[in-house]
Amino acid sequence: MSEVRIAAESRTEFGKGAARKIRRADKVPAVLYGHGIDPKHLTLPGHELLLALRTPNVLIRLKGDDVDELALPKGVQRDPIKGFVEHVDLLLVKRGEKVTVEIPVTTVGDVNSEGLLDLQLVQIAVEAEATHIPTGVEVDVEGLTVGTSITAGELKLPQGATLAADADAVVLHVIGKPVEAPAEEEEAAEGEVAAAAEGEAAEAAAE
Repeated sequence: MSEVRIAAESRTEFGKGAARKIRRADKVPAVLYGHGIDPKHLTLPGHELLLALRTPNVLIRLKGDDVDELALPKGVQRDPIKGFVEHVDLLLVKRGEKVTVEIPVTTVGDVNSEGLLDLQLVQIAVEAEATHIPTGVEVDVEGLTVGTSITAGELKLPQGATLAADADAVVLHVIGKPVEAPAEEEEAAEGEVAAAAEGEAAEAAAE
């Protein structure tokens, strides 16, 4: 995974008022923590950060007068209406160390025509080297029949990644398509409902 370089400024003002001032300047307050260091309070450029966060588990190179570190986003707060980033927590990482992250699960192929694919997990937790985090894991579902399931332990993870989730967790299974009632049965059922409604109306009028 390539690094995304983002300029970082040290932040000395805190609180809601300071945060609002930062956001008005199209910047984002951030906190860098990890490896036993005291948390570093930073200010990051909003547009560059937003673009970087479009990549899952993006590796960010923070560069500034008193910071030159690699980090992974671990907590992103967004405006619930407009969607812009309000705050981000960053985990300090070093080359060669292992980190646990969630990577997306995608499927390729089509299941048997008699079944429907039910994807239970859209992400799976894995452990990987901080600078070589896989972008995701693919599952081949071509021709899978009704009743087939695939667990986390059966996934073919990218090289260098190991499973950090429950191996028995069901990632996906194939279910049968719902049976459609024949048109005659549907019409009969509708007739029965209508007759019942008319009967109830007649009883109410008689009372």
